[in-house]
Amino acid sequence: MPDIKTLGEYIVEKQHAFPHASGDLSSLLASIRLAAKIVNREINKAGLVDIAGAIGTENAQGEEQQKLDVYANEKFKAAMEARDQVCGVASEEEDDAVIFNKQLNRNAKYVVLIDPLDGSSNIDVNVSVGTIFSIYHRVSPVGTPPTEEDFLQPGHRQVAAGYIIYGSSTMLVYTTGDGVHGFTYDPSLGLFCLSHENMTIPKDGNIYSINEGNYIKFPQGVKKYIKYCQENVPQEKRPYTSRYIGSLVADFHRNLLKGGIYLYPSTLAYPNGKLRLLYECNPMAFIIEQAGGKATDGTQRIMDIAPNELHQRVPFFVGSSNMVDKVEEYLDTYPDHDDE
Repeated sequence: MPDIKTLGEYIVEKQHAFPHASGDLSSLLASIRLAAKIVNREINKAGLVDIAGAIGTENAQGEEQQKLDVYANEKFKAAMEARDQVCGVASEEEDDAVIFNKQLNRNAKYVVLIDPLDGSSNIDVNVSVGTIFSIYHRVSPVGTPPTEEDFLQPGHRQVAAGYIIYGSSTMLVYTTGDGVHGFTYDPSLGLFCLSHENMTIPKDGNIYSINEGNYIKFPQGVKKYIKYCQENVPQEKRPYTSRYIGSLVADFHRNLLKGGIYLYPSTLAYPNGKLRLLYECNPMAFIIEQAGGKATDGTQRIMDIAPNELHQRVPFFVGSSNMVDKVEEYLDTYPDHDDE
């Protein structure tokens, strides 16, 4: 039986390759690992205890919060505050950034942006959900409270990013700019074990992931691309398959492994798109680029966008590079929302 390499061992082994090598980043990733184990345990009990369903409140974007949204948010915040490597956290579930006021936290070098439980409305029907995280070096002086500028950084400044997918197995996938690596959770050992080293996405795929129920609201370029996928794909690339789970982490993870594209365009109701630049798009863009893929808002690289607010939304096209290039061609040719 081959030796099992755990997430903790792998992080320490690769620490020399980090752009800002220190034990602090390793410890921060360990805190995310701990919170992921706790959230994973509760998700696996969702049908047995009263933790599924809506809580009766809304998050910063006016969306109905699920009980597990709130639970996951609190667990990840607590885990990161306890380790003293993080001076503040911005979360999809919070109106404003959360500032950690202990002096040890003020001396920390990192801020974290997080979607604690992506796709949480799927919990009730036992569909895969996930956590998405993004780590930056702060730009404010160490020793002082973090400022909004620490969180409003373009994605190309990310130090690390990753996601945890809670599904038939639980996996933690991350990058520090040195490739993409996946670890599967072994509940019998209580450990995340290396299972997918140096993950790459094929340059071409045959899966497109989009909520086609919104078809009439899509830009012309997206409509044309969908028709291309359905009818006009060259013979050697057929057939294309539509696969849409409705949980970004689950759709992204499948496409990363098999090749494909995920699309969440602007619509008439959401002219700036619906996904959040800081909590969802930037970390997924960092991961996909490290895996050999591409992420764009339709006209520019996601990680070059300069954010101007915490909950900023953008259109999002991410996946196999040739597929993203093709949808950009259609968006450039057909840029409007007029009916066909």
